[in-house]
Amino acid sequence: MPDETITQRESLALIESMINKAKNRFGENGFLYLLWGWVILFCSLGQYVLLYVAYYPRHYLVWLATWLALVVQFIYIARKRRKKRVSTYTEDILRYVWITFVILMFLFGFLFSTKNSSNPAAVPNYMISSAGLLALYGMPTFLSGIILRFRALVAGGISCWVLAFIAGYMPNRYQLLLLAAGVVIAWIVPGYMLRARYKQEND
Repeated sequence: MPDETITQRESLALIESMINKAKNRFGENGFLYLLWGWVILFCSLGQYVLLYVAYYPRHYLVWLATWLALVVQFIYIARKRRKKRVSTYTEDILRYVWITFVILMFLFGFLFSTKNSSNPAAVPNYMISSAGLLALYGMPTFLSGIILRFRALVAGGISCWVLAFIAGYMPNRYQLLLLAAGVVIAWIVPGYMLRARYKQEND
């Protein structure tokens, strides 16, 4: 009986250890957070410069870089799935969270571009979308942090919502700067933290 009890305890400890290791596999190296964080940072600051410094009329074209990032993401995920035969429940949940986010993000962008195409002079209405994007960015970031039990992502998601609230009261000129700040806090900083933890665990 004592031997059986020890064996059961060892089995439970092994199972618990495997679950804890599997918990953070989806985003443990931080690649996707850094990819999208830097791309959105580049686009938001790039549009700010083109709009308010260079006065370029097609300042919004800088956001075409997100399509390139989307291609890189698909390639990265496809390669990762080929290398790994088994997918964890946590990974499945996170995958659908981020799929939902991508769908909403592009739908959001389409709705705003359609609204403003009928009135090209309505730049203020277009800029309000930065506050909406911040609120949208907070959703997958917060949920990923809860699922992975990673506080930096939870804090990043909440920060996006706070910045979205602030953006509602800020002049249009600063909307893109708040968006840039949001992705730094929500994705870039946690992304490097995830990468550092990944290297530490795999050294």
